[in-house]
Amino acid sequence: MAHEHTHITNLTRSAIRRLALSLSLTAAFIVVEIVAGVFANSLALLTDAAHNVTDVIALALTWWALRVTARPANHGKTYGYHRAGILVALVNSTTLALIALGIFYEAYKRFVAPPAIRADVLIGVGVAAVVVNLVTALLVRRGSEHDLNLRSAFLHLMGDVLSTVGAVAAGIVIRFTGLNWLDPLVSIFIGLLILWNAWGIVRESVNILMESTPADIDVVALVADIQQVEGVCGVHDLHVWSITRGLRTLSAHIVTDDVSISTGARIQAAIGRLLSQKYGIAHATLQLECEGCSPALYCDMIEKNHRLAH
Repeated sequence: MAHEHTHITNLTRSAIRRLALSLSLTAAFIVVEIVAGVFANSLALLTDAAHNVTDVIALALTWWALRVTARPANHGKTYGYHRAGILVALVNSTTLALIALGIFYEAYKRFVAPPAIRADVLIGVGVAAVVVNLVTALLVRRGSEHDLNLRSAFLHLMGDVLSTVGAVAAGIVIRFTGLNWLDPLVSIFIGLLILWNAWGIVRESVNILMESTPADIDVVALVADIQQVEGVCGVHDLHVWSITRGLRTLSAHIVTDDVSISTGARIQAAIGRLLSQKYGIAHATLQLECEGCSPALYCDMIEKNHRLAH
């Protein structure tokens, strides 16, 4: 356990350092992009700069959340501070959606009256933006598969990579055709991409905060597997939820015969191995029972609340 805790701490420190570097690079490039966007009269560049501003906010919040979640659990926060990262992911995704709405409005105005675009500036700055955004995205990619907080920051940055590629493509076409309306068109595609990413993170964040069952867990199959463990006669009051994306928790009442404490401990250990290896549930609270058990799989809390309301 000590080795695992040290490993997690080292990973967190590494992520914090990489986030700080990404934050510095992104903030420095925003100034360049705003100046170039105004000079070139390009909404695509200004849109990307605005998105980069949200990236700075997102990276700063992600950096803060990682520092907070590294704090140990205490008597007031017995689960620790893991949910801080989920709250930050929710804030990040909400700001993404608001930025997308602003992009759509500005794009509409430019469709009505398309301004002249300095395509050469758009192309040059766009290529530089692709490089900067790709480097910063790769800096925060490690660990984003299992951490929703890091994933929200990574998607912010990858959205920038794709948007700047689109801006460069629009600049090249404008340079040779003079079709200035392509600039706001690219901005609309960028906005749709941002909304798509934002919706995925909002949905997952809300599901975690509502303590929903993880989407990839089939509860019926899970119960069937538990009942296959030697010594298990039944399962009820089952709950499966996530503290964070990579930290899953389960509680359940396990019905057994009238067995000794040592036999019960072996049954618990066998169920724990099954849950960890097959379902990625590392934290399981299993209460063994042998009589007077309710046959319901899930807690009847909703029914009780309904009776109280009436």
